[in-house]
Amino acid sequence: MADNVTSLFRSTAAHSPSMAALTREGGDGAGPVDFCIPCNPYFPTPEMFEDMGARLRDIITYYPSSADTITAELCSLLQLPPQCVAMGNGSTELITWIDHLMVRESLAIPVPTFGRWTDQPMETGKRVDMFPLQESSGFALDLAQYAEFIRARGTRVAVICNPNNPDGGYLHKHALVQFMDAMADLDLVIIDESFLEFADAEQEPSVVQEAMLRPNVIVLRSLGKNFGLHGIRFGYLVANPALAGMVRSMLPKWNLNAFAEHVVFMLKNHGAEYAQSLHQVRRDRLDMASHLAQLPGLTVYPSQGNFLFVRLPVGAEGTVVRDRLLTEHRILVRECGNKIGSSSRFLRLVVRPQVDVRRLVSGLEQVLYGSRRGAAVPELGTGTNYSSGTAAVDRLVSSTNGAGVPGLAAQAMAAPMPAAPQPQGGGMPMPAPVPVAPAAAAAPAPAPMPTPMPMPMPAPAPVAPPTPAPAPAPAPMSFPSPVAPAAAVVPPGPTPPGVPARGGLTAAQVRGTTGPGLTPAPATGWPNSQSWPNAAGMGQVG
Repeated sequence: MADNVTSLFRSTAAHSPSMAALTREGGDGAGPVDFCIPCNPYFPTPEMFEDMGARLRDIITYYPSSADTITAELCSLLQLPPQCVAMGNGSTELITWIDHLMVRESLAIPVPTFGRWTDQPMETGKRVDMFPLQESSGFALDLAQYAEFIRARGTRVAVICNPNNPDGGYLHKHALVQFMDAMADLDLVIIDESFLEFADAEQEPSVVQEAMLRPNVIVLRSLGKNFGLHGIRFGYLVANPALAGMVRSMLPKWNLNAFAEHVVFMLKNHGAEYAQSLHQVRRDRLDMASHLAQLPGLTVYPSQGNFLFVRLPVGAEGTVVRDRLLTEHRILVRECGNKIGSSSRFLRLVVRPQVDVRRLVSGLEQVLYGSRRGAAVPELGTGTNYSSGTAAVDRLVSSTNGAGVPGLAAQAMAAPMPAAPQPQGGGMPMPAPVPVAPAAAAAPAPAPMPTPMPMPMPAPAPVAPPTPAPAPAPAPMSFPSPVAPAAAVVPPGPTPPGVPARGGLTAAQVRGTTGPGLTPAPATGWPNSQSWPNAAGMGQVG
């Protein structure tokens, strides 16, 4: 495997090779210990796998039931109305259809984040307004400043991932509902809750109930991540019946496979085991953060996901660490150099059982410090120096912002922001924008992008896990009022792919933002669920 690490990462369109490819390359039929793919390691139970194995022939031989039948069973389990739910072949299928059907010209997203939220709209020619999360504030998202950013650019769709991927940053439900209501005039507000069931900061953290009552809000949920079954590919969205029905009407007849059907129908008998698996992941997260925080120079950021975002010590290169962990220790990690807003100094490490964490810590000690703990060993010249990424990100950097296309970026920066077009035909109903007086004829100068204010944080230090305690609810925030963009003559057609909003940042500008270190993640309480959690993630089903 050592001779082929570079080719493995270069030959994949994803951020890392698949486990199947790594297993084939290993030659012994066993893959590496996976700290890369954020999967629940405690679910399904061994008994559930035995049941699926016993029924394997029937599962792969026959057609599954319709998506409506599988969706109805899931909704019965989660106590959701089926008309408000659309199930997809993974959340990526739903993101694709949301983009095609509902993102008309622009989308705002904090970065770093899940790559499909930046790549998918760019691949269809939309303008992506990227709001950089600051390392100096622990990659925390300031919702008020994000709202100002959206208003300044006239963005029509806003996305928030809660918890965010890759850093695990969390926003309280009360603050998210305030944001949703402040953005009621947008075409769409999307809350991606793919990792929310691993959070323990609140008893009822989800906004699915609020989304069903609002005309322009979609909540995205994952099943593969929660249930430890990425390969099955299933996820769902929750929205008002009009939005959910719009997506549902475009999905193929058998977009959900027979494995997905089998798992959904067996879940009702395994609610207690599922709740226990989430409980164990949260405990492992605290333990893993504590062990990693003891490594000199390694910064661990607070997380509410089933992963931890860490910054490597000065002098350590992420691709070198990734390759050596894989070839020398059979450990796969997610190096984050290809994520917009991140750099190769950052790794995302999935929460795993303690025995695997001890192996990871031992491997990091040898790779970073040699035979003993100490200053990190610079090895910039010995690694592959390659961070694999998607075609859209590569095109964004190389075609517009890296080497640059003459006149393209300059044209976008000089052109005034176009007014948002009104929905045509039978599109989804949206509130009318607030009228304002027309601006002066002369085009205003580009406004500087508001950036989150740095938050003073103490230097990282080894700590023991503190006593679990519920996180306090945030104080109400004020959001800017909707303002229509100034009238101006603009070139026809959408903004070219990969070109930032007027006055905005390009991918090259938001990559690698650095700042002072942060303390390890604080401990928070977790529920003691004994029955199946409802759609809000942590509640009880009576």
